[in-house]
This record gives sequence, structure tokens and C-alpha cells, in this order.
Amino acid sequence: PSPKSFQPNGASEEALRCEIEELKQKDLALDQEIAQLLSEGYSLEELDKHISLLHEYNEIKDAGQMLLGKLAVIRGVTTKQLYPEYDLELSD
Repeated sequence: PSPKSFQPNGASEEALRCEIEELKQKDLALDQEIAQLLSEGYSLEELDKHISLLHEYNEIKDAGQMLLGKLAVIRGVTTKQLYPEYDLELSD
């Protein structure tokens, strides 16, 4: 096959351009948010630590959700039905 056959069609190229532009806008927004936080007195180290802690929290929360799901299957109930038993809020 010729190299031309591997190039995306016009619609795909346009979709990629749009996606690249959206990513550039997100990057700019994040840079502005970081600059705002720095101007409020936060340090990069503090922000990095906060992000690291958020990742850790999310991993622990995901593991808890997985365990609740498995327990719900074993008991034949929904995960939602287990929340009151463990004093969890539905927004948790």
C-alpha cells in the first residue's frame, strides 16, 4: 500500500485539528490556574504534593468501590444498598 493510503481523510484531519485545539485550550487554562495558585502563595512543591495525594485518594476510593461492588454481588444487593450499612453518603 502507498503511504497515501495511511493518511486520514479530510474529516478525520479536521477532527484531529479540533482535538489539538481543544487540548491547547485546556493546557492554557491549566497554566492560568497554576499561575493563579502561585500568585495566591502556593508553591509548586505544595501543588505537586496535593496532586499526588489526590491520586492516592482516588486509587484508595476506587479500591473501596471495587470491594463494595464485590460484596454487593455476594449479597445479591446493589452497591447503593450497602452505603447506609457502612455510614457512607451516596456522594462519596
